[in-house]
Amino acid sequence: MPSDVPADLGSDPVGDVLAVLDLTETGARTREDIFTAQSQWMPHGRVFGGQVLAQSVIAASRTVPDDRAIHSLHGYFLRPGGLQRPITFAVDRIHDGRSFATRRTQAYQDGLPIFSMIASFQDDDPGLDHQASFPAELPDPETLPSANELIGHLPTGLTAFWTAGAFDIRYAGSPIYLDGGDERVAHQAVWLRARRRLPDDPVLQRALFAYASDFTILEPNLRRHGIAWATPGLKMASLDHAMWWHRPGRADEWWCYVQEAPNAIGGRGLSMGRIYSRDGVLIASVAQEGMIRVPA
Repeated sequence: MPSDVPADLGSDPVGDVLAVLDLTETGARTREDIFTAQSQWMPHGRVFGGQVLAQSVIAASRTVPDDRAIHSLHGYFLRPGGLQRPITFAVDRIHDGRSFATRRTQAYQDGLPIFSMIASFQDDDPGLDHQASFPAELPDPETLPSANELIGHLPTGLTAFWTAGAFDIRYAGSPIYLDGGDERVAHQAVWLRARRRLPDDPVLQRALFAYASDFTILEPNLRRHGIAWATPGLKMASLDHAMWWHRPGRADEWWCYVQEAPNAIGGRGLSMGRIYSRDGVLIASVAQEGMIRVPA
C-alpha cells in the first residue's frame, strides 16, 4: 500500500533530492570517514535505490581530491531501507595511486548494512576515444507526453513516483504504467531531464545520473513479457547496480536512456543501459540485475 502522501509533495521535487544528497560529515573512525543523510518520501514506504546509490557516490567523492572523478561503481542492495530513520555511510579509503583511487562505501540503518559499493576514481588522462553510436530516428522529447499527462488523473499515492519526482520522464514508445503492451520486446528508450536547473558541481551531476539510472532500468524485462507496473502482486527490487561514467554530462538537460534486457531467469532479470546526451555523446553505461516476481 502507498504510504501517506506529504502535503507539499511536488512543490520542489528537485530541491527534495538535493536535500537528501547534502550529506552531513559526522566524524571518522580508523580508516573510515562517516557521513549521515535522510531519505525522501516514496509511495511504497521504502528507500529508493537510486537515492542510496547517489548518496554513496557523494560520500565516496568527498574523500578523494577534486581532480579525480568517479568513473565506475559496483554496488549491492542488501536490505530495504526505512524512510523515517537516517542512513549512515562509512567510506573506507582502500587505495590512492598516481592516477586512480578506490573507495568502499557501506550504507547502514540501525547498525545493519543496506547497501555496499566499491567505486573507482581517476584523474583526467589522455587515451583512446570511441563510443557506441546514438540510436537513429528517436522522437524529440518535446513531442512525447509527460507522465503527468498520461497518469496524472490517477490517485497521487499510486502515481507520485512518476508524476511528482525530480525528473521529467518521457518514453520514446508506449510506457508500461498501466498496460504491458503487445510488442513483447526487451528494449526501450526513455528521455529524462531534471525539472529545473541544477548546480554546476560535477560530483553532484554524476551522482544525479546515478540516482536517475535506477528509475526504468528493469522495465525491458517487464515489457518483454507484457507486464505493467500496475500488475496486481508484482514485486520488484534492485539486487545489484554497476555504472561507468565515460564523459561529462548534465542531468538537467535532456538525455536519452537506451535500455535492453538480455536475460531473465530464476526470478531475476538483467538489464543494460546507455546514457546519451541529446547530441549523441555517450555519457555513461549501466547494468543492473533485479528481483522480479510475478504472481502465477
